[in-house]
Amino acid sequence: MEKKRKVRTGKVISDRMDKTVVVLVESLRRHPLYKKVVKHASKFKVHDETNACKVGDIVKIVETRPLSKEKCWRVMEIISRKEVAEVKPTEVT
Repeated sequence: MEKKRKVRTGKVISDRMDKTVVVLVESLRRHPLYKKVVKHASKFKVHDETNACKVGDIVKIVETRPLSKEKCWRVMEIISRKEVAEVKPTEVT
């Protein structure tokens, strides 16, 4: 029997490592005693083979075999890019 791989959607918060990005996945959970909905956040180190992801991108990640000590997720697709405002250089006098 083949198991389904877990898929999560999150935001890239760090891209400083080579072929690795850190993705923040937020979810809503109900508190077991107080029944209030609480926001829960998890950080995953994710394999990005082409170094295509940048900080602020929304990505879909999928579970995979262990690639290193802390990496067992890889980027499945980039859902949306962060909007970057273009700034024109000004002359310095």
